[in-house]
Amino acid sequence: MSDKTTELTNLHPDIVKFQNDIRNRYAADNQTAKKGQIVFVGSSSTEIFPIDKLQQNLHLDKMIYNRGVRATTTADLLHHMDTLIFDLAPGKIFINIGSNDIGFNVPEEVFLANYDEILRRIKGRLPDTKVYVMAFYPINAVDGFGEEELYAHRSNKLLKAANAKVEQIAHQNGYEFINVNAGLTDANGNLKKELTFDGAHMLPAGYEIVLGNMKKYF
Repeated sequence: MSDKTTELTNLHPDIVKFQNDIRNRYAADNQTAKKGQIVFVGSSSTEIFPIDKLQQNLHLDKMIYNRGVRATTTADLLHHMDTLIFDLAPGKIFINIGSNDIGFNVPEEVFLANYDEILRRIKGRLPDTKVYVMAFYPINAVDGFGEEELYAHRSNKLLKAANAKVEQIAHQNGYEFINVNAGLTDANGNLKKELTFDGAHMLPAGYEIVLGNMKKYF
């Protein structure tokens, strides 16, 4: 691992326990999961993506497995890539990770080094797997959701700037960077208030929009 990488260690013990419980459940599910399918990887915005329900209407010839874990950073993903990616040997990966690095104020050079290392490891272990690096979802910090702590180090300006750098890393590793956020924002570029319950996480209606934008990549 790069000497610039680091792991977040100051999460509340209850959150750490919840993360471990989720990963343990995923590890158990991986034992019977089909190989060569589609995997969604990320943090809470991925974890709450209701893909199990929504994919029933897609009529795909592949299963989509959700391996999102709340409060996950790029460093966390680096430490759990077997459970969240490699044990499934997926044919396609959709990855949306790093918004918590930004929100937790992880130094940019660490966050970007971690992201690059994640993609390098995937390339090394799964050279034939298609990887889609996703743009961060927009947020809404203006409509008074009462979650001010979420926005201390988060803004659409910061997310947009990070998108540009993550896109560069994706291309350097030979992967496609995709923005599937069309239809999520209002005229001012904020996540539409009717699509979110706290300004930073979407309701099912938001994910339906995202999924519609993703169909061409399945």
